[in-house]
Amino acid sequence: MRPTKRPADPLLCAVAAAHDRADQPGALFAVLDEALKSAIGHKLFTILTYDSATFEAARIYSNLPGPYPTGGRKRLAPGPWTEAVLDFGEAYIGRTQDDLRTVFPDHELIALLGCASVLNMPVRWRGRTLGSLNLLHEAGWYDEDDVAACLPFAQLALPALLPIA
Repeated sequence: MRPTKRPADPLLCAVAAAHDRADQPGALFAVLDEALKSAIGHKLFTILTYDSATFEAARIYSNLPGPYPTGGRKRLAPGPWTEAVLDFGEAYIGRTQDDLRTVFPDHELIALLGCASVLNMPVRWRGRTLGSLNLLHEAGWYDEDDVAACLPFAQLALPALLPIA
């Protein structure tokens, strides 16, 4: 007997199809934004790239460009968050405003936007974190199930984060 086929996830298919568009990376980022809003939920969504040589992060996408414009850069301080997300490629979930306060220097701006939880999902290639998808929402929004749901979306962002050779 033939096993029951599972239908393709339409959100993942939409993100994969966005790779074909010429207006990259904007087309891919916009579709990722909408797909992740539908699949997991967020109020603020940003995409960061990481430069391991300078230990800097650069914002290459934001759904709220007023308070979080693209092009913003920040130097990352070594610590448990950078070790987990950047070195080991583990997702970070901050569930409360206190969690965000201990990790993000801009926690007050995050709170003003109505956000008190975060899911930082690393985008990995060949054992290195090249960037992350960063979803922020109200307190308690994210859990471990969201990490599994976000992983394929994060990896579909990979072509836009690879350095151009």
